[in-house]
Amino acid sequence: MPEVLPPRTITVAAIQCPLGDDRQTNVERVLAHIEAAAKRGAQVILPPELFEGPYFCRHEDDAFVEWARPLEGNETIAKVAALCKKLAVVVPVSFFERAGHAHYNTVAMISDSGDVMGVYRKSHIPDGPGYEEKFYFRPGDTGFKVWQTRFGAIGVGICWDQWYPECARSMALLGAEVLLYPTAIGSEPHDASLDTKDPWQRVMIGHAVANVMPVVASNRVGTEEGQRFYGSSFIADHRGDKVQELDRDEEGCIVHAFDLNFLHRHRAAWGFFRDRRPELYGPIATADGKLLV
Repeated sequence: MPEVLPPRTITVAAIQCPLGDDRQTNVERVLAHIEAAAKRGAQVILPPELFEGPYFCRHEDDAFVEWARPLEGNETIAKVAALCKKLAVVVPVSFFERAGHAHYNTVAMISDSGDVMGVYRKSHIPDGPGYEEKFYFRPGDTGFKVWQTRFGAIGVGICWDQWYPECARSMALLGAEVLLYPTAIGSEPHDASLDTKDPWQRVMIGHAVANVMPVVASNRVGTEEGQRFYGSSFIADHRGDKVQELDRDEEGCIVHAFDLNFLHRHRAAWGFFRDRRPELYGPIATADGKLLV
């Protein structure tokens, strides 16, 4: 019999909380949840999208542009980095980035030694009632990113990215072993009867199944100017089973451990990556599905 490698365990966590108008209060709240998750054994801890303030993108208002901060000298990132070093944990920090005259919806990946490993800028930018992000953010220019952390290879997409299987598959092909999605999503201001919680979870569960790897999604809760964020943060395993989940109003964190060596073997056994036919996938790289001759 072939030798089976011993478990290579990664313990992931998702944070879910309300976020108000005061930046310092929000940051301190998230830092407290990071500490709580670390005490429960979490090594990679995911806060919600744009956790420094309320979700300002529901309106087009140039006053909010002043909320953007550069990566260099960023106070929030420095605070999270110091805590990552103290606790030996990895945290993707979602922030509103100013880069010269450009603005991005960005994640800075902080290592367990407190270093900024790099940034990912959100690729897919929504534009619709209550989610007017194209007013504020340029489409990301980093391409999809995967970080080789001490605990495993981590891919991070940001909110609207989670609806695109191309994003998840690209991160998987880049070597990701776990997919993370910080999110800000809730009620639709133009249609109070529209509830996207279940499709939101299902599409990411599909990424877990199709790539045979865990998915972690974090969301905010509470009501901001009449828009109710529906929480429902979850961790799904490689089968798409939700192994941890928070409810629509609950504040807290969820934690779960995975054996990455088992997942590697299981991924190979399913054959999804063995049987891929990239030479046939040209239409995916076009806007209208038509290949130029």
